[in-house]
Amino acid sequence: MVAAVLQSSSTWYPLVVLLIGIVCVVGLIIAVRLNAFIALVTSAMIVSLLSPGPLAERISRVADAFGSAAGKIGIVIAMAAVIGKCLMDSGAADRIVRSLFRVLGEKRAPLALLSSGFVLGVPVFFDTVFYLLVPLARSLWKNTRKNYILYVLSIGSGAAITHTLVPPTPGPLLIAAEFHVHLGTMMLVGGMIGMATAIAIIPVCKLMNRLIDVPMRPYPGEEDMEPLADDQLPPLWLSLLPIVLPVVMISSDTIVKTLVTRYEGNQALLSAAKVTAILGNANLSLLVAGAVSMAILMHYRNLTFAQLAHASETALMSGGMIILITAGGGAFGAMLREAGVSQSIETLTGSGGQNIGLALLVLGFAIASVMKVAQGSSTVAMIVAAGMMASMAASNPSGVFEGLKSMLGCHPVYLCTSIGAGSLVGCWMNDSGFWIYSRMSALTEVESLKSWSIILVVIGFFGLGFSLLFARLLPLV
Repeated sequence: MVAAVLQSSSTWYPLVVLLIGIVCVVGLIIAVRLNAFIALVTSAMIVSLLSPGPLAERISRVADAFGSAAGKIGIVIAMAAVIGKCLMDSGAADRIVRSLFRVLGEKRAPLALLSSGFVLGVPVFFDTVFYLLVPLARSLWKNTRKNYILYVLSIGSGAAITHTLVPPTPGPLLIAAEFHVHLGTMMLVGGMIGMATAIAIIPVCKLMNRLIDVPMRPYPGEEDMEPLADDQLPPLWLSLLPIVLPVVMISSDTIVKTLVTRYEGNQALLSAAKVTAILGNANLSLLVAGAVSMAILMHYRNLTFAQLAHASETALMSGGMIILITAGGGAFGAMLREAGVSQSIETLTGSGGQNIGLALLVLGFAIASVMKVAQGSSTVAMIVAAGMMASMAASNPSGVFEGLKSMLGCHPVYLCTSIGAGSLVGCWMNDSGFWIYSRMSALTEVESLKSWSIILVVIGFFGLGFSLLFARLLPLV
């Protein structure tokens, strides 16, 4: 009897530690109002202290895990922040948007706005994309006197989709690293699922526009910024270069590695793989793209080196906090694995987690959704959900990637996209993105809840649905 109780206790104890960790993260962020980084690191230390191992190592391993996570994503996030800043300040982002409008026309303005948000959301953070594109929505309303909600929802939807599905934005980048998914694979699959979701969401935006007829309101005491003239903007090919270049470089490594696996012994492919392994490194590709974007900014705005340095420093300060939060989340996930969560789940399922299949995609989606509702940040929701899901496969002798692939029956990239989709569900007043949408669109809180909060729920479930569909039709195993 005593032995049975002890065995049961040892099985359930790691799950109790997991619950304590979740309560700590959510409580510190919501109740105590601590910064997400401090909350994550504090929770990681609490989980580590409650986990097995020498007492002297229980704090130091948090720092080790933090450093490991920062090493994987630090340079990429920093350079993504610089690229986004340079695209805005140089006028390259404006050129991309205007070109889309010329191709699609005013009648397809919602598609043009959604496409602009989708493309710019890859290298530029959500709030920046929304700041950039909202003046276009307001200008369109002045000309048409209709469809204002449709315009702002199209902008936000496109930016939100890539913000949660396509690296180098921090959330997708972190979960790809957590599951050891190649960055090129995450970009390609996240982009495919994102495009399918974006196409499916347009009719929903139009429906909500009919249900919520709200006119554009002027900003109190503010004047709209005057846009730059066309001749002051970089050409389209140059504007797209900082976005396309890293995608091509990273994807080339993924494609060549796939071909090497399929055609073993091919010397030409083996030689190419040595080159693409360098060019396709995420740190190098984003560094090159960052250099290109800075050169564009310097040339088209006639900046001195000192002015360019100031612009870069401004971008890096905003990216620094994202790096801290992301790496803190990585440390939190690592400590959950130290607690032995995976072994407990294996014991309770009685099968090492085998044959759970696509239900794990839904589980990842659900965890991210709950975390989003609880604390507001999509990035933090993705970080916590990824740490929990990775802990389930941490004891696999072949590693987390192989463990998850065996449990899922498909490539772990689909778990990444399911978690990303879940991190959109539940946007309300505790989310900074909610206030960006509300204030920049000049909408009331109730109008924002009826439009923005609901459309993100729909986007999230579309993203999950397409993740399940692609995992079934294109499992990549």
